[in-house]
Amino acid sequence: MTPQWFKKKFGQSVSREQGLPLIVTLDGFLSAGNVGALAAKVLRQNKIDTVHEFDSDSLIDHRARRPMMKFSSDHYHDYRPHRLTVTHHEDMEGDGYFLLSGPEPDYGWESFIQEVHELVDEYDIPLVLNLGGVPMGVPHTRPPLLTSHGNRPELVDRKNMWDAEIQIPASVQSLLELRLGESGHDAAGYVVHVPHYLAQVDFPTAALELIDAAGSRLDRIFNVERLILEEDVTNAQIKSQIEEQGGLDVLQGLEEQYDAFHGAEDSLLAD
Repeated sequence: MTPQWFKKKFGQSVSREQGLPLIVTLDGFLSAGNVGALAAKVLRQNKIDTVHEFDSDSLIDHRARRPMMKFSSDHYHDYRPHRLTVTHHEDMEGDGYFLLSGPEPDYGWESFIQEVHELVDEYDIPLVLNLGGVPMGVPHTRPPLLTSHGNRPELVDRKNMWDAEIQIPASVQSLLELRLGESGHDAAGYVVHVPHYLAQVDFPTAALELIDAAGSRLDRIFNVERLILEEDVTNAQIKSQIEEQGGLDVLQGLEEQYDAFHGAEDSLLAD
């Protein structure tokens, strides 16, 4: 049986004497496989209180991401506006952390980041840890890969697939990491590589990889039992759909590409 939580010593842990770390996972550009929402479900457990709520009405394009409400017979009710918050939580051993979650802002990036910066100062947050996912040409049948990043070299705690410079579209999370570094605050993160054919659906396996990395980095224990159950159901559905739609040849090609690349990488590391 897969464990219900993860706790590994990996990289630099945040000391209990310091302020609490802030985990950032937003629904938006870095949400392939819906990893932001899936991870947030786990990380929102054991909530203590809401530390800060942003003005979502000025940050979110409501026509692009319409909030939900109900209509009963002849009237509207139960309007549910988007909420972008920083909340305080405890893990399974009572150790605390902050969580910034909700929709990625569409507007006012710099002002939003300045607001986060003020919270980092106010609560003496030692590390801001970004979690996200991007679509890649990888198979779902192999272990998910992570790209580690940070605004200081010492904060990058694992080897990445490549060592090159590329130009990418910006996100609020990436800009937050950059701006915090410019002001002397530590920020790091992990981006999980999600199979491109699963980018628009829930992929719990990738979210579990992010939570594992965050738990290891921050020395926190998160209850992932429910997400593991979702993973089993989702993977069975993926397998069934690929077989029905005749996608086994494409999947095999991705597996061979993955194995060839990582087999060669392992050989180089072994030398």
